[in-house]
Amino acid sequence: MNLPYLLALLIPVAFLAGWLAARRAAAYRSDVQVSALSSDYFRGLNYLLNEEQDKAIEVFLKLAEYNRDTVETHLALGNLFRRRGEVDRAIRVHQHLVSRPGLTEEMKTVALLELGEDYMRAGLLDRAETLFSDLVAMNAHAPSALRHLVAIYQHERDWHKAIEHARRLEAMTGESEAQTIAQFYCELAERARQHGAYAEARDYLRQAFACQVDCVRAYMLTGRLHAENGEHAEAVEAYEKAVAADVAFVPDILPPLLHSYARSQQMERAERFLRELLTRYHGISPVLALVRLYERRDGERAAIDFLTSQLRQRPSVRGLMALIDATLDKVDGEARENFLILRDLTRKLLEGQAMYRCSRCGFGAKAHHWQCPSCKSWGTIRPIHGVANE
Repeated sequence: MNLPYLLALLIPVAFLAGWLAARRAAAYRSDVQVSALSSDYFRGLNYLLNEEQDKAIEVFLKLAEYNRDTVETHLALGNLFRRRGEVDRAIRVHQHLVSRPGLTEEMKTVALLELGEDYMRAGLLDRAETLFSDLVAMNAHAPSALRHLVAIYQHERDWHKAIEHARRLEAMTGESEAQTIAQFYCELAERARQHGAYAEARDYLRQAFACQVDCVRAYMLTGRLHAENGEHAEAVEAYEKAVAADVAFVPDILPPLLHSYARSQQMERAERFLRELLTRYHGISPVLALVRLYERRDGERAAIDFLTSQLRQRPSVRGLMALIDATLDKVDGEARENFLILRDLTRKLLEGQAMYRCSRCGFGAKAHHWQCPSCKSWGTIRPIHGVANE
């Protein structure tokens, strides 16, 4: 075989071998790059799960440099910035995503939702409202957008818009928003009451009951409206219904209820109600109410005996403090000094205690809120039961 013929055979073989070698090298480099990206991604995820946000941001920034088309990485990065309070940086990341050409409608909608949350966190509620309203109009992630709009209108105390959008959310998802809407109507009723518009307030309360038949807040507001109009017998009816709707609110209901009992001269009814309440409510409030009633009617000795017997059944720091106050003027000398020290200690113990707690997020408060200041849930803050509380 001559040399030119041999070269003619070897050239195609060499070309094919070179092409295969180049392809294997490219595949190797690609695999190495993918492996590096995957390793970095999971490393960043691990940092995120361990609340090491600074390290997670560093990793995700590196990923964004590797691949400018990684939308998920940018979304994760924006979320991290927002959680850290760096809202301006989160806004820039999400605005960059929204403006990118070639982004799918689905991913663009997700980026718009994130941008709206950035605006809310930054206090730019007008921008957030416009953005979420546009998403609802386009029917793009409408339930999420509606929830954000309801949150905005709650913050702005625009209860009519909050009701409108909560009803739209209810119709869209099939999930009941009745209890929340009832709270919005109660807010409107409270505002009308404060302005002396009692007829308007009663109309809002009727709508609250239409949403939630056993709305304890609506019953309490109804009782207050009657009491302020001097209709104390009607107020008693409303407050008793409030207790029946939710016995947990006894500490808040009893003071105005007892006032209306006294004004309507129904103290025998008050005693019967409180006695019956003791059988199904284990807090100290009805006991202390009966102690005051017995003290006025039967004398101090009878009141002290009743309180002492009840404290054996339901120990309470508030009850102990009431017992100390009742017996303080009956002792002197060293015993009196000891009682004074004990009273000061119990008072300080009560001063440092939260009286209410949110059942959803655990927020503690000394005063009651219908909407939790922390998680913004409605009707979740309830009295705390225990030796140092109710």
